[in-house]
Amino acid sequence: MSALQPLILLVEDDPKLRRFLNITLTQNGFRLDEAVNGAEGLRLAAANNPALVILDLGLPDTDGVEVIRRLREWSAMPIVVLSARDQEKDKVSALDAGADDYLTKPFGNAELLARIRVAIRHAQHSQGPDAEPVFRQGDLEVDLGARIVKLAGAEIHLTPIEYKLLATLIGYAGKVVTHSQLLRLVWGPNAELENQYLRVYMNQLRRKLESEPAKPKYLLTEPGVGYRLKVEG
Repeated sequence: MSALQPLILLVEDDPKLRRFLNITLTQNGFRLDEAVNGAEGLRLAAANNPALVILDLGLPDTDGVEVIRRLREWSAMPIVVLSARDQEKDKVSALDAGADDYLTKPFGNAELLARIRVAIRHAQHSQGPDAEPVFRQGDLEVDLGARIVKLAGAEIHLTPIEYKLLATLIGYAGKVVTHSQLLRLVWGPNAELENQYLRVYMNQLRRKLESEPAKPKYLLTEPGVGYRLKVEG
């Protein structure tokens, strides 16, 4: 196998799922490290610096959220959670701890692979040159250097808060950003409980950018958790 193939660290105690993911990932151009508990996962992450971590929350030795926190003490490597826990509070806890994405078991192969590609691409972009990028997705174009937003070639006027909200989502494009993360990043640390601010401005942003605000194709809702700016996988 080529050393250029991205290395993924799978931290999962279910042998059947490990075997399934091993086949799926290696057939789609990835190398794989496997760990059966949190301690082994942390050791392999430090030793081999994977391009991405796939993490189960229900590990035999420690909760997966604690593994996320410990990884985030020293690394920004992308983390995609795969878990049978489908409660909103579990998703929010994992994402607030520093996970990049969250998929509930059972999941589709195509969706998992798309989420992996988006997370790795985002991480590589974050490590690249600091040139002001132009974000493009469908008819939406945002020049982050000039602070110009266009939809189908026509310039769209956004208020400063609307623009900051959109730019923040672009910074995490393809990833779920929780309500509390968005409130903290856009309004500051004292606004984390003011969810009504976020709902009002997200509705305004959708009315300006979405052809059907009730059925958004760019600014997606993760119910009870937060929002995701859609990008192609």
